[in-house]
Amino acid sequence: MPSSLTPFFDAKGVAILGASTNPKKLSYGILENLVSFGYQGEIYPVNPNATEILGRKAYASIADVPDPVELAVVVLPVTVIMETMREIGERGIKAVVIITGGFRELGEEGTKVERAVKELAQSYGMRVVGPNCVGTIDVRTGLDSTFIKGLPQAGPIAFISQSGAICGGVIDLIINSRIGFSHFASLGNEMDVTETDMLEYFEEDEHAKVIAMYVEGIQDGPRFMEVARRVSQKKPIVFLKAGKNDAGAKAVSSHTGSLAGSYAAYQAALEQAGVIEVETISQLFNLAWALGTQPLPAGKRVAITTNAGGAAALAADSLAFNGFELAQIAAEIQAKLRTKLNPSAQVSNPVDMLGSVSPEDYIWSLGNLDADEGVDVLLPILVPQSLVDTLGVAKAWVEVGKSTNKTLLTCLMGERSTLESEQYLNMAGVPVYAYPDEAGRVLRGMEQYKQLLGKALFKPVEVENIDHNKMAAGLALVNGAKAVGEYETRIMLEAYGIQNVPGDLASDVEEAVKIAEEAGYPVVMKIVSEDILHKSDSGGIALNIKNTEELRVEYDAMMTRIAKNEPNARIRGVMVEQMAPKGLEVIVGMRRDPTFGPLMMFGLGGTMVELLKDISFKVAPLTSEDIDEMIERTLAGKLLKGYRGSAKADIQAVKDAIARLSQLSLDNTEISEIEINPLIVYPEGQGAISLDSRAIMA
Repeated sequence: MPSSLTPFFDAKGVAILGASTNPKKLSYGILENLVSFGYQGEIYPVNPNATEILGRKAYASIADVPDPVELAVVVLPVTVIMETMREIGERGIKAVVIITGGFRELGEEGTKVERAVKELAQSYGMRVVGPNCVGTIDVRTGLDSTFIKGLPQAGPIAFISQSGAICGGVIDLIINSRIGFSHFASLGNEMDVTETDMLEYFEEDEHAKVIAMYVEGIQDGPRFMEVARRVSQKKPIVFLKAGKNDAGAKAVSSHTGSLAGSYAAYQAALEQAGVIEVETISQLFNLAWALGTQPLPAGKRVAITTNAGGAAALAADSLAFNGFELAQIAAEIQAKLRTKLNPSAQVSNPVDMLGSVSPEDYIWSLGNLDADEGVDVLLPILVPQSLVDTLGVAKAWVEVGKSTNKTLLTCLMGERSTLESEQYLNMAGVPVYAYPDEAGRVLRGMEQYKQLLGKALFKPVEVENIDHNKMAAGLALVNGAKAVGEYETRIMLEAYGIQNVPGDLASDVEEAVKIAEEAGYPVVMKIVSEDILHKSDSGGIALNIKNTEELRVEYDAMMTRIAKNEPNARIRGVMVEQMAPKGLEVIVGMRRDPTFGPLMMFGLGGTMVELLKDISFKVAPLTSEDIDEMIERTLAGKLLKGYRGSAKADIQAVKDAIARLSQLSLDNTEISEIEINPLIVYPEGQGAISLDSRAIMA
């Protein structure tokens, strides 16, 4: 556990710089929280114009504050932040929360101030949470450096949020439900302490059983993946990403100054790092709460017992949609259920006990379903009615939870009359949901985590026989160009052991004839110009040229078409290549993501790639399992395996090409994009060759 972050949650003393006597000020709220929520350390208001605040002696400056003091909370204007931070540093305090805004989120001037504050803090060896945040909370110690109203129930969830408002909103949403939290960490602009630092801190904290994260933009993608891979093997990480599209990304930029990377890269990186992504705030805490309180489902067979057939039907739909199924209740269990339930009750699955159900009915049905070895998950549902003892039913569910080893999720479909029962269930560690379709999504997340724990340890594929001298020669030919055509890219691919179709660059028709004769007819001829991105659209491709006479005619015709369609294009010449035998066309590519680095792509290739969008992504470095998943998730992967009697293609050659292009991308950071489209894949054992390729330089 990074000990430098301990004072944010367990300091022996806290100083509030800018503490106000005005109850309407944020700093008064921070002081009030520290006093009210059982914090046992020393509390020091710092205000030169006050002698006492909330019964605590006030100090004129941080220099006057006595020991012990390990955390400073700054609620002062940005105009005095440099002087304040210097005084804190001189006092020897190593942990600071800067609540104040007015930094990077406001633009260039704010960025300069934030950079200067960071350099100053580093010179004193200080760790800083914020600025532009609401602070941190340790529910057990009562150290609450926020101005948020209320403190949640103690429990297993540690929440990391880049948004302070989201922290406050979450506490207000869940405080009455009695869902339990161990920590809150609002990080704001992440001038110093990042979401990855906090993730690493909570890795070893025994009270943090599951980590929930609200993230707008990750600062260091590779480090986040490295830490998350390790942490997720010890405890679940549930993740909500804001800024998934252009509109969201703009909102993120204006909110905390974060730069949102490609969402496709986030999706791939999170999955590879063992992080479970959700889509909404409610899903974030529904899943985190279940993971923090319940055993993982042993299988996917769910038994529902209910007093409402419609609610059970909705739950069953959600289960099926999320990969779970209704269990087949054993005949002897059904017979036993009939002996005590309403004669009109349905006892297969769902077990529908009809409207006016009793707590004893639930005890009886759940106890028998728990005894059925064909049941993995228990899901009782209650729709409150005037003749039903809702709290008694909740107590019955809790009793079952104490005795079962199975996953127990519950649904009270209501709100007005269910709060007391909801609180009772959550305080006993039995998750309860208001809607019957929520359990399916939760179980899917629990199953994801279960599958993650069974995965092999991270071991990137290793690529041999790289010709670094040839790669350097290929890069030298780029000569400052932004868009790099096939000629230079071919050299780069060959340096990393990826086979190209035979051919070369010709600067005139005579050279084209010579290359064609060496490669062997029929040939294809393609225009080479950094100003022409899509050659076929401009008339820059000629196929199946059978002899020298046809080549000469087609050369002149191509130059005429290009002069008409692309009059300003600078022409380097033409690529003349052997017409490759037909095979399955796939695309293998890389786009360098600003957050995570090389984002590898695979899918069906050719001219239809943008229309079909049959693609999958992974972040390099890749494991062998990553490459397998990339291929298997696409239609291209199904075709490679042989579809409806067609021959199985050389999948191993495709895997090798992906691995080699991945290594090329890792080794050569000056390349921002590179793709092979198409890579022609031949029957099993016959390999694959690059038919066309291009690159974009950083």
